[in-house]
Amino acid sequence: MASWERLIEHAHLFGTDIVSGFTGRLPGLSIDESIPKFAEVFGELSKRAADRGLRIAFENCSMGGNWQTGDWDIAHNPAAWEKMFNAVPADNLGLEWEPCHQLIALIDPIPQLRKWMDKVFHVHGKDATIAWDIVKEYGIHGPKPYVWDRTPGFGDTNWVDVITILRQAGYKGTIDIEGWHDPVYRDELEMTGQVHALNYLKHCRGGSFVPNPI
Repeated sequence: MASWERLIEHAHLFGTDIVSGFTGRLPGLSIDESIPKFAEVFGELSKRAADRGLRIAFENCSMGGNWQTGDWDIAHNPAAWEKMFNAVPADNLGLEWEPCHQLIALIDPIPQLRKWMDKVFHVHGKDATIAWDIVKEYGIHGPKPYVWDRTPGFGDTNWVDVITILRQAGYKGTIDIEGWHDPVYRDELEMTGQVHALNYLKHCRGGSFVPNPI
């Protein structure tokens, strides 16, 4: 909680109205068991942030946890979001969303984004590739990896659809490219991949801005 308090107190120094991070959870316990503590902690933090004109965005990576147990985060499943935002119905609590974490969980990110758009405060530019042939033969708990983090432009997500949904909802934030995860465009190809992602996302938004004729 102290780390969140420091973020809230110093956000103005960075010219931002959003602070983001993991919810935390009760180690080793289920999401259901962690919700009361979430409500206690973020009920107070949401009010502190609101007093300073700030929004809180929760990263939705599982960090190796699941519904039954984990150490870092409860905000990695839409059923958990329902419980979180019902427990603390604050307008300034939302999500730091990205399609990668949804694909890892075999969730289609597009209808999810459309449904949860009013709670999406910040977007990470990270994607994933699902090897469906491996899923069908070995499942998701077998010896072979079934999904890989990807830089945008190399994964399975339709970013044209993502940006369309964001724009239709009036999203004014950024899509921050999260590099250093792609299994192919890494090491000496890291910046090649990141620059490709930047150009790709610009293309998906329609390219550079062109003013209408007068």
